[in-house]
Amino acid sequence: MEQKWVVFQLEENAYGIDVQSVRSIERVIPITRIPNAASYVKGVINLRGVVTPVIDLRTRLGFDSIEETEETRIIIATLEHGDAGFIVDRANEVVEATDVRIEPLTDQKQEETTYLTAIAKGEEQLFSLLEPNRLFEEIIHA
Repeated sequence: MEQKWVVFQLEENAYGIDVQSVRSIERVIPITRIPNAASYVKGVINLRGVVTPVIDLRTRLGFDSIEETEETRIIIATLEHGDAGFIVDRANEVVEATDVRIEPLTDQKQEETTYLTAIAKGEEQLFSLLEPNRLFEEIIHA
């Protein structure tokens, strides 16, 4: 089966996660804060009767926090330990493997590369591939 990625934006940076791990892309709904959680943990949402943790991907990857807009989305992904949500600036498109060339990482910021797996290069696009399970490792193993 051909690999595909959901591509989304954080500022001017594009990232992708495997489409098979994405359950849905939602508009932002009310988030219940969790006391004493890490700064990037926004809280939990009740999504169709399922309590789902949500992180601010901007904060998690070291970007400044911004106000949500009409384009802000929560990407719900199925991870090793259950579903989780990632707040992103906007979700762009689904990209197929035939449209890009995958290249290993070069010298990136050390902290960021722990979540990144590769770079995808297309004729008109460039995006970093994220491993969503790694974004939640510290929360799960805390």
